[in-house]
Amino acid sequence: MINLAKRDIEHTLGKFIVTAMGVGMLLGIVLIMIGVYRGMMVDAEILLDDISADLWIVQEDTMGPFAEASRVYEDMKNIIYVMNGIDKSEAITFQNIQLPHSEKPVRVVAVGYDIYGSINPVNSKRLIAGRDLKTDHYEIVVTDKTGFKLSDKIKLGRNFYTVVGITHSTVSSGGDPLVYISLKDAQELQFLYSNKEIQNNEARGVKNSESHMVNAIIATVKNGFDVDEVANDIRKWQHKSVYTKEQQKEILTKNLIEKSAKQIGLFTAILVVVSTIIIALIIYTMTLEKMKEISIMKLMGLPNSLIVSMIVKETLLLGVFAFIFGNIFSHLIYDRFPKRIVLEIPDAWTLFGVVIIASILASFVGVKKVISADPAAAIGG
Repeated sequence: MINLAKRDIEHTLGKFIVTAMGVGMLLGIVLIMIGVYRGMMVDAEILLDDISADLWIVQEDTMGPFAEASRVYEDMKNIIYVMNGIDKSEAITFQNIQLPHSEKPVRVVAVGYDIYGSINPVNSKRLIAGRDLKTDHYEIVVTDKTGFKLSDKIKLGRNFYTVVGITHSTVSSGGDPLVYISLKDAQELQFLYSNKEIQNNEARGVKNSESHMVNAIIATVKNGFDVDEVANDIRKWQHKSVYTKEQQKEILTKNLIEKSAKQIGLFTAILVVVSTIIIALIIYTMTLEKMKEISIMKLMGLPNSLIVSMIVKETLLLGVFAFIFGNIFSHLIYDRFPKRIVLEIPDAWTLFGVVIIASILASFVGVKKVISADPAAAIGG
């Protein structure tokens, strides 16, 4: 039996390919949107995984520095350290700053940590040039996305910082590049006022007591101790909010990314529906264009099932080619986006299944037109 779908596609091959490419671009955007969500999930866990702390001790009744403002005294790390079950404890700060650049300021998240401490948030595997911080003042490690090079001078506050190290793929939960400075420098940037402000406060009788504040205390738990039990002890005796690593991930992925995920999911669903409608319209138009040929085939005695099979096969082939073009398109452009895009094979196969189902549903439009075709139109046409 002659493959009608194959012959019909060969007859209008150029139009078929261009149509598939157009639908494929829509499907490519669908893959990109899924990749945006995946990228947000990866970004949210990078800093947590690099720090690899079992416990996060933050200001009471707050959700920690990733979700809201949190301030605790730096010496709290010493109190936490001597508690039963604690192996290591360190103070850490987080703050949004703008790095001055020749083109435009670069928005980053600065991580301040004790360079002589027992927990280092700089992952040595991500360090692609230079070294880690070695002194308490005026050194900075930046990510390659900031555009700075080794030995560059960056003015922060009243001082200049020298770039001593460059990392790769280090971003905050919001996708902003991460930079690392010493805890003392971070406290000066975040908590110390200008000289005039200090003078004004002293004139009012207000003393600056924030210079030894941090945003969180991070700690690791000794082997053999239950993390949740140690966390409960800290909550009970130190009156602080304490979150395990898993709870912090939940805060980042649910509380901070949940709305974005819903928005991305809705936008993705809309694009899939639009793609289905476009495929249906294309198939309907293609069917209308060959109604006379379809009427002739029916007049010759070809069964409806054979003609319907042609329409369904054409629709499925259009969906498959569109999916292939969509994958090619998404892989060509995904690395041009400012934030991380993660394209995963399971997501692509899931979309393929959706495209096949959508193509079958879209073919019903053409099938209905075929069934209602009048063989007499071939004579009267």
